[in-house]
Parts: sequence; C-alpha cells; structure tokens
Amino acid sequence: MSELTNEIQRRRTFAIISHPDAGKTTLTEKLLLFGGAIHVAGAVKSNKIKKTATSDWMEIEKQRGISVATSVMGFDYQDYKINILDTPGHQDFAEDTYRTLTAVDSVIIVVDIAKGVETQTRKLMEVCRMRKTPVMIFVNKMDRDGKEPFDLLDELEHELRIHVRPLSWPIEMGTKFKGVYNIYEEKLDLYTPSKQTITQSIEFKDVNNPELEKHIGSDLADKLRADLELIEGVYSDTAEKSPLGDLGVQYLKGDLAPVFFGSALNNFGVKELLDCFVQIAPSPRPVLAEERWIVPEEDPFSGFIFKIHANMDPNHRSCIAFLKICSGKFERNTNYKHVRFDKMMKFSQATAFMAQKKETVDEAYAGDIIGIPDTGNFKIGDTLTAGENLHFKGLPSFSPEMFKYIENADPMKSKQLNKGIDQLMDEGVAQLFVNQYNGRKIIGTVGQLQFEVIQYRLLHEYGAQCRWEALSLYKACWMESDSAEALENFKKRKYQYIALDKEGRDVFLADSSYVLQMAQQDFPEIRFHFSSEF
Repeated sequence: MSELTNEIQRRRTFAIISHPDAGKTTLTEKLLLFGGAIHVAGAVKSNKIKKTATSDWMEIEKQRGISVATSVMGFDYQDYKINILDTPGHQDFAEDTYRTLTAVDSVIIVVDIAKGVETQTRKLMEVCRMRKTPVMIFVNKMDRDGKEPFDLLDELEHELRIHVRPLSWPIEMGTKFKGVYNIYEEKLDLYTPSKQTITQSIEFKDVNNPELEKHIGSDLADKLRADLELIEGVYSDTAEKSPLGDLGVQYLKGDLAPVFFGSALNNFGVKELLDCFVQIAPSPRPVLAEERWIVPEEDPFSGFIFKIHANMDPNHRSCIAFLKICSGKFERNTNYKHVRFDKMMKFSQATAFMAQKKETVDEAYAGDIIGIPDTGNFKIGDTLTAGENLHFKGLPSFSPEMFKYIENADPMKSKQLNKGIDQLMDEGVAQLFVNQYNGRKIIGTVGQLQFEVIQYRLLHEYGAQCRWEALSLYKACWMESDSAEALENFKKRKYQYIALDKEGRDVFLADSSYVLQMAQQDFPEIRFHFSSEF
C-alpha cells in the first residue's frame, strides 16, 4: 500500500450536528481530550478558572454560549487522524452548517435524552440523507431524567427516517444512572460522575453471569437482561458484531445509524463512541465534480473552498479560506491552479487548526481540512487543483428570509464599514444585495440573530458602526432567461425591485408572494430561482 493510500485510509473527517444545547460543543471538547489535543476540559464552570469551550472562540460566542461559526479541529487518536467540524446548532446559522456537510465523510448527531429529536436536527438529517452521509447518534445527558430509551429509539427511527441499532444500553438514568452496557465491545461501563476521570470498564461477555448482580444489583440486572433480549429480537437483523459485518455495510450506505448513550459533560460514553467510530466510519470518499468523480487516492491534488472566515485573529485583518482536500496530497510552496482565475498560485502559509490555534503545515492529504490565508482571492465553491479544470458542485446560497437596509452610523468610518461588509459577506454569513434603483445596500439573512452578529462583528472587528432600517420583502430570487430581451423588459418594468448580488447577478426583490406569483405568470420566459446554484 502506497504512502498516499495509507495516509488517506487513516483519515476520519466528520461533523458534529444537533439542535442548540444538546451538548455538541461539550462532546467535541471530550473527543479532543481523548485525542490528547487539550489537557483540561473547557467546561470548568468554577469562578476561579474562567475557561470557555476550545471550539467557541469568537467573542460573541463566549457571551451567548452558542456556536456561531463552524470550527475545525484535527488530532491523532490511536492510528487515526481525526478531523472534527463543530457546527453551529442555532437555526439562524443553518447555511454555514449545510455547507460544512459538503466537506465531511460522516456525521455524529447529538440528541438530548430529555428533548429527543428537534426541528433543526430533522432538517440537518435531510441534508445527510440527500448526500447519503453515514450517521451515528450519541444520546447525551443520561445523568438527567428524560425519555424511556426504547421510546427514544422509536422516535429517532420515525423522525429521522433511518433504521437505528443501539450499540450501548443505559442502566437507569438521571440520579439513578448506573452506567451503560457496551454491546459493541461486550463490556459493562460503570458511571462515576466526574468531568476529568475515565470510566471504569469491566469485560462482560455473558450478561447471564451472576457476577452482574454484584455490580448493579439484582433488579437492574434482570431489567438489563430483558432489555438486551428485546434489542436482539427487534434489531437482530443488524446484530453482526464485526466492524465490517452487516452493520458496517448498512451504516456506510447511510441506511442505519448506530446509537450510543452517555453524558458528554461527565466524560461518560464518549470513548466508547470514539473507539467504535474510528473502526467503522468511512475514510475519505469520492467526490462528484461537474466533470467527473474524484477519487481520494488519485495522485493529482484537488480541493474546494467550503467556508471563508474573516478575522481568525482580530489583530491582523486576515481572512482564512477553509479548503477541503478531495484527492492527492497538498504540499507547501507548490504551484496549484486556481480554476476560476485560471492562474497558478502557491501557498507558503497553509495552516492546520486546533480551534483558534493554528500551525503551519508542510503537507496534508485527501480528507484533511486546511486554512489558506485569503486576501480576496477566494469565494465559497472555488476549486484548487494540480492543473486540471474541475468544478465542485453543491455549495448553494439559499434565498434569505429576512431583509434590512444597512446604513453607516459613523460617516468617518465608511471605508471600514465597506471592507467589513465585503469580508463578512464572503464568509457567507449573510447575503448582500445592492438595489439598482437607489444604490442602497440590503443585507439578507436566514434569521434575526445574524443581524446582531454582523453589527457586533463590524463594531468589534472593523471599528465600524452600522444601523439597520426595516425593509419588508418576501423573497430575493435569482433570474435567468434564454431571451435577453425578455430579461431587459422585465428589469425596466420592475426597476425599483431589481438588485445585484455580490457576484453581480440580477436578483428580483419580491415584496410579497402575490407579487412573485404575478411576475412568474406575466413573464413566462423568465425563470426565478430560490438558490444561487442553478
């Protein structure tokens, strides 16, 4: 096996997704703890030590206690190189999460035992299903009271429309929580509430062994045996234990989700999840470009930009473009082709991430995610290759749902404001439209919270003050037509409602669904799109 193939086989690139507050960022922390990437859990809530989660590093995230941008973290665990993308759970930042899902090979969904499946989780699962991304489920917060495990499994199957297979099983929950029986490794894991210690694990091949009573008492032992029998009965078609058995095949096809139970905050059940994950999760998979399928083991390098982040370091006005490597090997100071510009560029400062800490990398392989300093050369969806002209699809911008005029609140700072707006829009945080009738700038977002984030970041990162003005619009639609005359005619008729997006494409700003319907009816030659990728 060549060095390239070997390196690619040991890569595991995945995203952690969930509804806000299910414990996604806490789980990320604990995975990093096992990987030796951090040495103290960030969830220490004492007043003496003020630490916030490693993966939430933007000032506003620490204040709100939510993740607003996807962060990338890489570490080694056993023989594997793991890349985690921690995504925002808040629905106002869903677009960032959708794009992140194009850059990963598998997904771990975190579900809160008390709340079960929530709206946002359902939406994200649809994206996974569409892309046939393998999914694993971690049921979190077992140290609190919640739904009955069997009811929750039914809910997962019904709501996420996927078969499930428990690979660990909880013994009680809430204050009575005793631990889990690890079905995958045939071990009994006993629970001691602690944020820093690792679980006590006892090998238990046969649950009918009377030794079980000594550890958890006879009532719980009987209940556990009955539960496990039921699991074997109901989920028996997937009872293969070997990582490559029936279970692995169905999981890789995206038809079945293994389920683990635990408490991320108390470091319980996380290692079991990780051990199983590295064994059965896929290494980097082929990616479809417009021209052909790209196989990771190909020698020539290729990759695409799925995210741009302004101000990773507020002291230097730097943007970083996140590049997912699809094939081959990236080498520092080597010439690569920027397909959209059709020119060769070399990168001496590519970095690998550990949340905000970055280190320069000399080489990276398919499956890795690296950061490239961006001085305005990149936009989301750009491709870099060893020379071939490739275009990767699947990074759309969706039509925003809320619109506001953005106005400069400090005339002395108009240059800073324009630069800030430009960089933040490149990030894909929101979308910018310039009204052709009065030249005013309109910001479109998916949710109210994004306006606050933009205002906050403009002030704190660019020293620019903005104020918002209400604007009632229904939809922004991209337009195309085979007849230039029809398009011109429409733009003349609707000149007050025509804007240009950041790429200079025509956009129709419909102020109600009725207006949009009438436009579609009166101008049959024009096609209106609700996503920028058509």
